[in-house]
Amino acid sequence: MADNAGLVKLIDKIRTKTAVVGVIGLGYVGIPLVVEFCRAGFHCIGFDIDEVKVNALAAGKSYIKHIEEAKIKACLPLFSPSSDFSRLTEADCIVICVPTPLGRHHEPDLSFVLNTTRTIAKYLTKGKLVVLESTTYPGTTDEDMRPILEAGGLKAGEDFFLAFSPEREDPNNKDFSTSTIPKVVGGLTPDCLAAAQALYDAIVVRTIPVSSTKAAEATKLLENIYRSVNIALVNELKMLFDKMGIDVWEVIEAAKTKPFGYQAFYPGPGLGGHCIPIDPFYLEWKAREYEVSTRFINLAGEINTSMPHYVIAKTIEALSEKGKSIKGAKVLILGLSYKKDLDDIRESPSLKLYDILQKKGAVVDYNDPYIPEMPKTRKYHFKKTSTALTAENLEAYDCVLISTDHSVYDPEFIATNAKMVIDTRNMIKNSHKYQGKIIKA
Repeated sequence: MADNAGLVKLIDKIRTKTAVVGVIGLGYVGIPLVVEFCRAGFHCIGFDIDEVKVNALAAGKSYIKHIEEAKIKACLPLFSPSSDFSRLTEADCIVICVPTPLGRHHEPDLSFVLNTTRTIAKYLTKGKLVVLESTTYPGTTDEDMRPILEAGGLKAGEDFFLAFSPEREDPNNKDFSTSTIPKVVGGLTPDCLAAAQALYDAIVVRTIPVSSTKAAEATKLLENIYRSVNIALVNELKMLFDKMGIDVWEVIEAAKTKPFGYQAFYPGPGLGGHCIPIDPFYLEWKAREYEVSTRFINLAGEINTSMPHYVIAKTIEALSEKGKSIKGAKVLILGLSYKKDLDDIRESPSLKLYDILQKKGAVVDYNDPYIPEMPKTRKYHFKKTSTALTAENLEAYDCVLISTDHSVYDPEFIATNAKMVIDTRNMIKNSHKYQGKIIKA
């Protein structure tokens, strides 16, 4: 029987805003959560192993472009960033927002989640709520985290509460924010669900309860696999239509005028961000346990991961037609982030494009107004800085490759001054007026 007295006490603390919330992982998911909890009146401790981030937040500074410093400063009376995980003893509710990347062979890397869980277990006491938000395969919360948390003798659903609620952040989305996006919540037990739902009811417009943590984990995967498969479809059609002399972007614009039965997805140079390039492989890996072949997921993954190579092939072909070899060619990549108007390079296809071009002997530079210097990532460390986007610089390159269509880019300025443009985002709409300089890829 669940500890109903403990549940009543925790929910009462949440409702009276006396519960302390601990958020582990102060990145693109964790910081927006901190902002909403503080805005709702909760005292919030933000945990991160990165002292640079902790110190920046303590000074009221933001290291994420679309999160204004004013929001961080407004939190400070209630917000305490820290790298001291012993302070988990102060938190009534602990929310985990750490990365879940892929390993070398596209296998799930749960090291961040499991190491964080082991740390929480050291300080876990009765009556606390632990919620995982990091995207993962069904069973992580129940089968992987739960035994670690219960190793000290406390029982989930009786002595403490355990839940999963997938993050639904869409950085720089002007229409939706953390508080206005409905929140799916799944608990290990009904009491676990009640505790987690009470917490999120305090900061979001609507919570969507599901029957289990596994159902909540599967919900997140479905959302992103749906997008992955549909993006793969339009990427495949792009390649086919190109050979047929048809502009896929024109076709999409026409198709989306249908008021029912169709949702527009757009092709690109590959997938970026922390969700769509990664999440499908989590379910594919887990499916092997049940001897099920996820054919749609596998095919979509193959198509989407092949897109940077398709873009480079189009680039090589276009240069060749001008009598230029890719080896020694000067190429400028426009946009390093995975999404327009962001400073986020997680899994960005621009990095893959840069890597392939460099390996083929091209002289490669990039421009991104939001990323003045290429940071080191898990896969790449190029040590490059952004090249100024001037008419003189554009003219100096054999090819300008548009990978990310930032709003600050002037399509006409780029098309007029560049010798050749490989446009992967349909940024230059009236390409016909530039006398064959624009190649859509």
